[in-house]
Amino acid sequence: MSAQYVLKMDGISKEYFGNRVLNNVSLDVRPGEIHALMGENGAGKSTLMNILFGMPVIHNTGGFTGTVEFDGNPVNITSPQQAMELGIGMVHQEFMLIPGFTVTENIKVGREITKPTIASRIFGKSMERLDRPAMRADARKALDTIGLNIEDYVMVSGLPVGYMQFIEIAREIDKSNIKLLIFDEPTAVLTESEADRLLDAMRVIASKGIAIIFITHRLDEVIAVTDSMTVLRDGQLVKRVETKDTTAVSIAEMMIGRKVEKLLDEASDNRVIKDDDLMLKLRDFHVDMPGEVVKGIDLDVRRGEIFGIGGLAGQGKLGIANGIMGLYKTSGSVELDGVAVDTKELGDALKKGIGFVSEDRRGVGLLLDESIESNIVFSAMQIKGDFLTNLGITKLYSPRKGKKHTDEMIKALDIRCTGHDQPAGALSGGNQQKVCLARALTLNPKLLIVSEPTRGIDIGAKKLVIELLAKLNREQGMTVIMVSSELNELRSLCDRIAVVAEGKIAAIMKPDDSDAQFGLAMAGYKGGAE
Repeated sequence: MSAQYVLKMDGISKEYFGNRVLNNVSLDVRPGEIHALMGENGAGKSTLMNILFGMPVIHNTGGFTGTVEFDGNPVNITSPQQAMELGIGMVHQEFMLIPGFTVTENIKVGREITKPTIASRIFGKSMERLDRPAMRADARKALDTIGLNIEDYVMVSGLPVGYMQFIEIAREIDKSNIKLLIFDEPTAVLTESEADRLLDAMRVIASKGIAIIFITHRLDEVIAVTDSMTVLRDGQLVKRVETKDTTAVSIAEMMIGRKVEKLLDEASDNRVIKDDDLMLKLRDFHVDMPGEVVKGIDLDVRRGEIFGIGGLAGQGKLGIANGIMGLYKTSGSVELDGVAVDTKELGDALKKGIGFVSEDRRGVGLLLDESIESNIVFSAMQIKGDFLTNLGITKLYSPRKGKKHTDEMIKALDIRCTGHDQPAGALSGGNQQKVCLARALTLNPKLLIVSEPTRGIDIGAKKLVIELLAKLNREQGMTVIMVSSELNELRSLCDRIAVVAEGKIAAIMKPDDSDAQFGLAMAGYKGGAE
């Protein structure tokens, strides 16, 4: 291996149960350089880092092919402990801190400094006591390196998330043998000023000869701080480039650019959509959904259109749909067809005419142990009193009505099953998704919101779901909002697409806008197009 690289990964391929997620990928990082690892969700970044860090999920699923060389030597990293012993550290998105420990204790955990006692001389090293002054001195040195002005004796519990991120970094650089640090979306939870400080800290760390792999979707940060980058797309290497030789537009094109597969056959479209005829109106809409926070958006959805909402994971796109349905705390206003929806009252959106298919079909969308029939009729029975027979003083469920409607839905949506009484949990993913759609449609909604409608289902089932949504829209005039991580799906189906970044609407796009425009919007890029 050339001594110019501290890390060299060559020909890395990985399959999960027959699905190839990495195909002949290479990654080269020099000592003291900040190297960005770029790509959309699902591009293969996390899998590549799991291989480098020896995560059990890799070795428990058949391992990988290809070679890894670190610090000039071939290595076979089979555990995170081995990775750390070699000098590889990782700053995770999810904090790995112990809330009940002090800052010093968190930085030194696993590498405590001890000093002998009378008891330890008799009974052995386990009886030594902590050398707290030495530990505090080490912690102070690490904190000062990254410019974090906090007392080392403070408890981590209750600290702002920005401080926690810096303590994570201090813990890694305290390790005496560290040669490579992996930063996994480190600025995702930080304010703008905290993010700027972190970028400064990264520069300081790199200046000491420590290499950094920087995983981020923020093109502004990549342009500002990195020396080079590797771009992945759909599990394959697109290109390794020096940052000074590229632009944000070029990076966006490399991340997004692909042949758009037609998921929807061309069909006659006789719709007349008017800009001022609104089905849904959001104003200053906030949603406090963990991991998908929405930070005050205005949004108009026109009657009769298919409106897409896209963006990277954790940016807020799922929060919009879940907030409208009242599943999380919200503020601001929601109007459906001119009527206010009370998002503080769970179920009001359903009552007002909004059908909803959750992204979590197994956790929220379905009653897995109940029959297909029960799943399909449940919401309409609860919300509208459908499928009930009036017996004067009470109402009882009418199996005849429920079965008739369920059989019609099974036929209309081509739900592959043994019959209306089959448990929903026994169906394939694609057919479970169709049951969720059937339940939403049974409410006969004015507006249908579908979140991640094709997640986890095969390409054939995806095409059927996409065609069904188009049919509902074209033939029945139903207004549809589709929330999806699959940009190709949104561009195949939608009339307009709102791209969400950092809890805000970054742009309202047309399906035929360029790959670069979509990439810049998804990355929340503020630098303008070069």
